[in-house]
Amino acid sequence: MPIKIQNDLPAREFLEYENIFVVDENRAMHQDIRSLQICILNLMPLKEETEKQLLRALSNTPLQIDVSFMRVSSHKATNTSPNHLNRFYNTFDELKENTYDGLIITGAPVEQMDFEEVDYWDELCRIFEWSRTNVTSTFHICWGAQAGLYYHFGINKTLLDKKMFGIYEHRVLNRKVPLVRGFDDYFFIPHSRHTESDQEAIENCDDLVVLAKSPEAGILLCMTKDGKQIFVMGHGEYDRMTLDSEYKRDLGKGLPIEIPINYYPEDNPEVKPNLQWRSHCNLLYSNWLNFYVYQNTPYQWGQILDESRRNKAAAHLTEEV
Repeated sequence: MPIKIQNDLPAREFLEYENIFVVDENRAMHQDIRSLQICILNLMPLKEETEKQLLRALSNTPLQIDVSFMRVSSHKATNTSPNHLNRFYNTFDELKENTYDGLIITGAPVEQMDFEEVDYWDELCRIFEWSRTNVTSTFHICWGAQAGLYYHFGINKTLLDKKMFGIYEHRVLNRKVPLVRGFDDYFFIPHSRHTESDQEAIENCDDLVVLAKSPEAGILLCMTKDGKQIFVMGHGEYDRMTLDSEYKRDLGKGLPIEIPINYYPEDNPEVKPNLQWRSHCNLLYSNWLNFYVYQNTPYQWGQILDESRRNKAAAHLTEEV
């Protein structure tokens, strides 16, 4: 099924080029269907690039998805045009009365700062708190995951000796949880970060379940037992060339950066990188949308799930794969 987006969102042409089924607002108005309402809080500086990546990841599901974009008002974006932001984004204050089936909180290039030093931290805390009551399930990515773990569980992050940068192999730890249904025993996901959340604290937290980790990159994926909070430390949504752009950007700035691990064939930056993570990324987002959004969200917000549906939803979260 298609993704519903605003008529003139620039990402539409890119998605259609990849044969991703997109429905604009005019066509969607004539369809009698309850689409899933997904909000994306985009904290990344290159917002249009992140839009394309996330919309692609959300497209591999039979569910129809209506996407809205949120931005913080306490930070001035300098890498995206004001016209684009004004046309396609709303602030939290403009959206806070709404309810959403799912919320995605992206990463942000502020990981080397203390959380409280980030200029929009207070606003982000309001969004975290709002998500408890107005969102069925929230999907946190990279720094967004670190920030969510800190806000909800007091789990802090530490600075790494060098940047975690490249494609890392991870192992599935708990096949009874549908979020990793269909995953291979081992799979690859990109990482690009200078910090990591306290792994021991995550593993010792009674409210969290660790689903995948790597000997080199640590915990990749964890979630609350009820599925309302999903935390992903890597960037499964990245395009083939995203790490290449980051590597060459940092080289151009004279920053200390090593060739991304397991990325270029024979570690040659002049050779096209292999795409090794797309299928598991698509599966992760599809499982999230199906088992933790669609299966649990009420048809109309404000309704209380009846006992039979609540039991059915709970069974989906714990059944063995």
